[in-house]
Formats: sequence, C-alpha cells, structure tokens
Amino acid sequence: MMRKWLTIFVFISFFQLVKAQELNATVSVNADRMTDVNPQIFKNLEKQVTEFLNNTKWTNKEYKQHEKIACNFFINVSEFNSNNIVATLQIQSSRLVFNSTYSSPILNLNDKDFGFRFIEFEQLVYDQNSFNSNLIAVLAYYANIIIGADMDTYSELGGTKYFEVASNIMSLSQSSGYKGWSQSEGNNNNRYFLISDLLSNTYAPYRKSLNKYHLQGLDLMADDLKKGKEGVAESIAILAQIQRSRPNALLTRTFFDAKTDEIVQIFTGGPQTNNASLLENLNRISPLNSMKWNKIR
Repeated sequence: MMRKWLTIFVFISFFQLVKAQELNATVSVNADRMTDVNPQIFKNLEKQVTEFLNNTKWTNKEYKQHEKIACNFFINVSEFNSNNIVATLQIQSSRLVFNSTYSSPILNLNDKDFGFRFIEFEQLVYDQNSFNSNLIAVLAYYANIIIGADMDTYSELGGTKYFEVASNIMSLSQSSGYKGWSQSEGNNNNRYFLISDLLSNTYAPYRKSLNKYHLQGLDLMADDLKKGKEGVAESIAILAQIQRSRPNALLTRTFFDAKTDEIVQIFTGGPQTNNASLLENLNRISPLNSMKWNKIR
C-alpha cells in the first residue's frame, strides 16, 4: 500500500514539474577557438545554462509539456580569460501552428555583446529585482523576450507583462559595466533598443502584425489555406505602417530575420491570392530580400 501511494506521489510530482516551466530550450556552446582551455568548462556551461533556462519558473501560468516554447541558444565563445568569457549569442524561438506539426519561427536574434563571468558549478539563480551576474541577466532578459513574443502571437499585445520584466532587467543591468544594455553604445541594435522598441507605441504594428500573422494567418491554414494566406498578407500590410515613419527599423529587421523564408514558402504554392500589394509592401519594407520576393508569383 505504501509503495502504491509513493508511486502516485512521484507521478503527481513529475506531472507538476512537467507542467511548471515554460521553455524547452536547447543550448549549444561553440568554443572551438579556445584550444588552450579545458573543454569540460564549456560543456558545463552548456549544461548549466540549459538547466537554468528550462528549470526556472518564468511566469505564474501552468504550461503543459506540449505548450512549452521551443527555443535555441547558440553561444559562440571568442575569448576566455580567468573565467571571463566574451561571446556572441544567437537566440531562436518558434511556435506550433494550430492543427499541424509545423513550428513557425518567431525570433531569430543575434546578440554580439555577450560578456560574462562563469564559475563552474556555481548555481545560477534568477532574482528579477537585482543584478547578480551578466550571464543570468542576459539569459533572463531573452527568456522574457521569448515568452512575450510567444504571447503576442496568441493575443494582441499579450506579451506586454513579460516585455516589462525584460525592461526591468535592462534597467538593473545598465550600471554593471557590461556591453549591450546602454543606449549610448553607438548603435541601435542592442538589448536596450530591442526592449525599448517592443514597448513603444511607435512600433506596436510589429507586435500586432505578429499576432495577425499567426492567429488569423497560419493558424487558419489547416481549415482554409487561402484565408490563411490572406491573413498573412494583411499582417505584412500592418507591419508596413512602421516603414512610413521609421524606415529600416530594428523590429522590422527582426521580423524578417525570422520570417523571410517562411513568407516565400507560403506564397509560392497553394491557392492563388492577389500578391500585387503584398509584393509592393515586401519590397518597400525589406528591399534587401528582393531576390527572395521575386520567387513569389
């Protein structure tokens, strides 16, 4: 009898654990250039970052296993000196399309200023009210960006709460001395500008477009492919609102860094739609991808 209750307890505990966390993150650390450093350090980094991302409770919502957000963190190490690491970080996330097994890319971000101190086996603990380390701060920042963007695809501006958390992390980190958190670094392509733009009314069409693209676009395709394609085209028209006042905006580039190939795939097959205004918008917003847009007929 005792064994039976123990089994039930373990099962319930496991079920609760499976439901609790939000991210299904895969982490890859490339340190091939570090030929004079014990490679086990980077394997431990990979393991500890994976556990931190997947085991931290980022929201007060309950996620079932199939609801977890698939994401990838690619850390490319360029320097290692006395436990101080200089690297770049690429972040990707995706979201399952309704009634399908297809995962649509949501984010494809490249952070070029990922510097941090790493002590093997030192526990990574997130406290949203204080800055403990740049490793924790950057990972927590992007975890909330991923969750916020995912929420936006399900309800219009639904990710605001998580973007505000990311903004708070940015504010706490600005005095750390690490790059990527300040608006005075000579570019508009760092963590400061990303979260500032995501919370700005000026760039709200990016978030509204992401919602329309998925909820009234891709999610409809299993039942009505043509209507779904029309929804995607309408989402591009919403995104075009940014171009009129902010040409080549960071969030416009962010959208196409994730979506360009998918858009081409959507509109090069299946039922025909009127692509004239779609192509006009695509070529105006993202002229660098004009060769890809030429494949749309």
